[in-house]
Amino acid sequence: MVTIDEYKCPNCAGAVKFDSSAQKMKCPYCDAEFETSVIVEYQKNAVAETQAADSFKWTDDAVIAWKEDELDGLSTGSCPSCGAELVGDQNTVAMVCPCCGNAQIVSKRLVGMMKPNYVIPFKLDKKAAVAALQDFCKDKRLLPDFFVEHNHINRIQGLYVPFWLFDAKASGNMRFKATKVKYWMDSTYNYIKTDHYSIIRDGALNFEKVPVDGSEKMDDDYMDSIEPFHYTDIKEFHSTFLAGYTAEKYDVDASKSRDRAARRIKSSLERAFAKSVTGYATVIPERSIVSVHDGKVSYAFFPVWVLNTKYNDANYTFMMNGQTGRLVGRLPVDSGKAWKYRLLIAGILGLVSTGVILLTQMLR
Repeated sequence: MVTIDEYKCPNCAGAVKFDSSAQKMKCPYCDAEFETSVIVEYQKNAVAETQAADSFKWTDDAVIAWKEDELDGLSTGSCPSCGAELVGDQNTVAMVCPCCGNAQIVSKRLVGMMKPNYVIPFKLDKKAAVAALQDFCKDKRLLPDFFVEHNHINRIQGLYVPFWLFDAKASGNMRFKATKVKYWMDSTYNYIKTDHYSIIRDGALNFEKVPVDGSEKMDDDYMDSIEPFHYTDIKEFHSTFLAGYTAEKYDVDASKSRDRAARRIKSSLERAFAKSVTGYATVIPERSIVSVHDGKVSYAFFPVWVLNTKYNDANYTFMMNGQTGRLVGRLPVDSGKAWKYRLLIAGILGLVSTGVILLTQMLR
C-alpha cells in the first residue's frame, strides 16, 4: 500500500493538489499555484517546526545565607488554621494571618528560610490604605449601603510578599498568516481581491526581574492585578526594612515558579513580535518558538497592604500595592438593588422597543 502525503498551502493551509494543465501544485481554496519543489520544501520545514519546542534554561538559584546577628533580630510564626508562615522583627507583638485572618500565631525561631536579595520598601502608610479602600467603594451602585456607611475594617496589615525575580535573555521566532483585501467595482460586478502573506519575525529581548509571587496562599489574581512594582525603588535587602511589618515565608520555591515565569516571558515576546506586524487586514499567529538563555533567579520582598472587613458574616479581603497604591478586591452585591436595576433596564428596553414598533407602523 502506498501512503500519499497531504500537502498544505503556504497561504491558507488548505490541501493543495497537482494541476495537470498548469503542471503545478494548486490550492482549490485560494487558487494559489506553486512549483512542486516549493511545496515539498515548505512541507519539510513545517514538519521540522512542529517538532521544535520552547527551550528555557535557568542557572542555579541565587542563595544568600542569613548572618547570625540578623537572625537574632527576627521571629517567625505559623498559622494553625491555614499553615501560612510569617516573619517579623523582634518588636512585632502580634501577627495576624493575611491569608485567613487568624490572629493566633504560634511563635518560633526563624529557620529554613532564604535571605532575600532585594526589597521594595513601603512608600504608603496605613492611612493611605484605608483611604484607598474608601475610594474603591465610591460610585459602586450595587454595593450595599450598610457596607459603605458602616465599613469597619477588622484587620489591616503591612505585609512583605515573597517574589521570585527572573532575569533572562529570550530569543524567538514567530510566523503569522496575514491578508490584505482590495475592493473595487465596475458597471457589472463588485470585486474583492485577497492577498495572502506569510510573515516571519525573529528577534531577541532581555528581561530583568520578571516577578512571580512565591506564595501559594496569596491569590495569584490579586498579585497580578496590583502590579506593576517599580524597580526604581528596589534596594538590597536588610532586616531593618521589616521593622513594623511582617513578611510571608515563601511556600512555592523557585523551581516551581519557573513555568509561570516562562509563560510571562513567552507572552511578552509574542506581543512584541505581534506589534511589529502592521498594515494588514487580518493577522493570525501560526506558531512561535521561544528560547531562553542565561536565566537567573533572585528572591525579593514586595510591599502589600492587606485589609480585611466583614459583611453578613462573610469576610472580604482587599490588597493594595504598598508602593503605588493600586488596590484590588471583591465587593458584595446588594441583591435588592441588583433586581431594581434589572427591572429598570428591562423597562427602558421595553419602552424603546415599543417606540420602534409604533414608528415603523406610522411610516408604513
